Amino acid sequence: MANFSLHGVTRRYGQAVALDGVDLEIAPGRTTALIGPSGAGKSSVLRMLVGLEWPDRGEVRFGGEPLRRDTLLAQRRRIGYVIQEGGLFPHLSVRDNAALLARTLGWERTRIDARLSELARLCQLPGELLVRFPAELSGGQRQRVGLIRALMLDPPVLLLDEPLGALDPIVRHELQTQMRTLFAHLRKTVVLVTHDVAEAAYLADTLVLMRAGRVLQQGTARALLAHPVDDFVTRFLTAQRSLDDAA
Repeated sequence: MANFSLHGVTRRYGQAVALDGVDLEIAPGRTTALIGPSGAGKSSVLRMLVGLEWPDRGEVRFGGEPLRRDTLLAQRRRIGYVIQEGGLFPHLSVRDNAALLARTLGWERTRIDARLSELARLCQLPGELLVRFPAELSGGQRQRVGLIRALMLDPPVLLLDEPLGALDPIVRHELQTQMRTLFAHLRKTVVLVTHDVAEAAYLADTLVLMRAGRVLQQGTARALLAHPVDDFVTRFLTAQRSLDDAA
């Protein structure tokens, strides 16, 4: 099963504590959103899951097996990772960006082309854009290419770090709708980090609210609103102004 778990994970940067004894189970085949204020530890958890950082204490497990440096490369091939703007290489075309790992693994061109065509349709990226370079794309298009690259090897897991954070409201709304449909269609294990509470509630089955390097509460958005463990949970979930309030 493509599930993650953290057991007593602690991570420090000098005197600063990024993660403080975190215990967390990520359900397989579901979408989990990590939310919380800046510095809460959300992105640190995501980097732990993909092996970009390692615990000072504790253990990260993937599919029931501990993440280890000597097996990390094989484990990473089962994980798609997406960051803001897609993290694309500017000197490579869209096609070459998306196919980079597949080519490294020796996929034949016909197999790559078939997979790219399939994913372009799935992620609603016009096929004629595959020959362009990242600078010739809009922010929303670059994000779609990042998703295509992450899905190229058909990994059971997708990790997304603020994937829509740099987009304008109209494009962000459009991609939220498309991503929700995509997640439901693919039924992969998805873990995403976002500062947008409404986005998290819209995309995810489970919200994990973090504060000061710890998991404060987790559950559905309705459960957190109805049964907050303390006042901070309520304040954080309801802190965003409505358009009526702002006007």
